[in-house]
Amino acid sequence: MYRYLLYIIFLLSVRQRRCTYDSMDKIDILTKIALDLTSALDAKSRYLRLLEGLRRAIPYDAAALLRVEKDVLSVKAAVGLSEDTMGRRFHRQDHPRLDVICHSREPIIFPSDAQVPDPFDGLLTDQTLSGKRIHSCLGCPLYAGDELIGALTADAIDSTAFDALDMRFLSAIGALAGAEMHTTDLILALEISAEKMGLIAKDLMHEVLLDKGKKMLGASKPMDRLRREIDLVARSDFSILINGETGVGKELVARAIHSASQRNDLPLLYVNCANLTETLAESELFGHTKGAYTGAATERIGKFELADGGTLFLDEIGELPPSVQPKLLRVLQEGEVQKLGTAKVKRVDVRILAATNRNLESAVKSGQFRVDLYHRLNVYPLRVPPLRERIDDIPLLAGHFCELAQRRVGSGRFLLHRQTMETLKRYSWPGNVRELENIITRAVLKTSLGVTEGQEVTILPENLDMSTDRITESETATIHSVKIGAKGGLTLREAVDKFTREYILETVEANRGNWAAAGRRLGIHRSNLHKLARRLNVK
Repeated sequence: MYRYLLYIIFLLSVRQRRCTYDSMDKIDILTKIALDLTSALDAKSRYLRLLEGLRRAIPYDAAALLRVEKDVLSVKAAVGLSEDTMGRRFHRQDHPRLDVICHSREPIIFPSDAQVPDPFDGLLTDQTLSGKRIHSCLGCPLYAGDELIGALTADAIDSTAFDALDMRFLSAIGALAGAEMHTTDLILALEISAEKMGLIAKDLMHEVLLDKGKKMLGASKPMDRLRREIDLVARSDFSILINGETGVGKELVARAIHSASQRNDLPLLYVNCANLTETLAESELFGHTKGAYTGAATERIGKFELADGGTLFLDEIGELPPSVQPKLLRVLQEGEVQKLGTAKVKRVDVRILAATNRNLESAVKSGQFRVDLYHRLNVYPLRVPPLRERIDDIPLLAGHFCELAQRRVGSGRFLLHRQTMETLKRYSWPGNVRELENIITRAVLKTSLGVTEGQEVTILPENLDMSTDRITESETATIHSVKIGAKGGLTLREAVDKFTREYILETVEANRGNWAAAGRRLGIHRSNLHKLARRLNVK
């Protein structure tokens, strides 16, 4: 591939009637860009090297390399743009300049007085420039043959920055960038093919998930670790227990495992066990015959039968009624299901993925969950990190949610102030990614009143509402358990003790067994917490 790139540079030099110092400088720049690309191993590094090399030739303040996916452009690398830019998706219908670039076969330099808004206005990193509107903009469509695969953009505050640029030189740069992106696509395609044969590349999972539309976003170390674990377990057929607080994205992890498994061309079905009574749970999972119980007017096929050959995701598995747990165990052990109202047994081949935000070990000790079922499900536990352990991912996620909310509002361009981003990073995020999405969405809605199409709106820290989503998964679980206790006829003292006991256990678990940290979270001195725990038989 890189021989081809150097050949392009050679042709460019041959076309010059006279070898001036200026043309030699251009050829030298292109050669350095091509050589830099050869020394980079991963796609992200190659893309960033391309943009940094571009700076030698083009006096830009910001540049971006975007991939075209149908009518949406996603940022693969950016220089001089805010952190949240990487999480944004630019729809061609909403950004006329990008649409013009995508419809062209040649590089385009937009007039400095063009009235068409620039997609990156307000997103520059430099504080001295962040409040100014971009005046100069150029764009280069990137092709692989006749197929549009991406776009290269550069922006400058100086209205004359791009006036003297050679269009042939820009075309050569576009050819370099297009060849680089196309080659990267080919490499990824080969890696995906290798994955299907059982030869899985370490860093492939993120790209696979994005290609399949799964927004498991994040580039932090905890997320990289999680993707490696997903990569490991996806190849097997073992049952997987996904642990994590409310709002961390356990369903996305389940989808990622299924997408990377050998069952990915068969269904992934979802069941929320927390919403099921005993009768409904049996009917939902195993099906029923007509007249099996009062109200069963027709026959029903259960989720296990529907998912035959595929995957079944059992969310909130800790809430499954105890009477149904033996039947689930039978399916896991024997691969057999039996509808309500019949003695017939049907064999099924279903992989089980289960998720919980509760401490199942504690539930086993208290008799609320079968120990044999727990061990069947817990062949390989996966822990999804809470947002407070992946603060580095907040800019990317915030930008993504901001863009989604912006499209729902339908008018305006919403930008996140630097202080707003710092406020988001300092927050503890008890509600995790779901809470972040809710807060960003509310901020966009609150600031969208009276905003016209294309108008820029900067979201400030005071626009954030961080008070309504502060209930944690521990609180949710324990409150739910008290409700169950009330139905079971507990006295007030018993219910209070039950709530306190479970809340302490959940808090200690959330703090990884650190009782001092749990005490600080609960507002209790460590010694008093230990005394309370002993009284409640917690320790």
